[in-house]
Amino acid sequence: MHNFYSRLPFSITALLAGTLATLVVAYIGLIAVVMSYATLTIEFSQSVRDDEAAVAVLESRYLASVAKITNTDYVAAGYALPIAKMFVPTKSVTALR
Repeated sequence: MHNFYSRLPFSITALLAGTLATLVVAYIGLIAVVMSYATLTIEFSQSVRDDEAAVAVLESRYLASVAKITNTDYVAAGYALPIAKMFVPTKSVTALR
């Protein structure tokens, strides 16, 4: 049995040390990938919150404008109700034809 180990062209200790070094480098690389993924996830969620806040500001401006328009007295502005409502048939022409 001792003769079998002496005939190998490499040392078992060197092979195990190389394997260990490779596994340590792979482990450090995986930790770096996981940390960068976590950072990107947090950054993305923060950008979503920022976008939601911007949409909320725009939506409040829109709703304030709509409230101002709907509170307008159209009769005082010179508009009148239509006298008669009627249906006008027409040939339908679409942009796809």
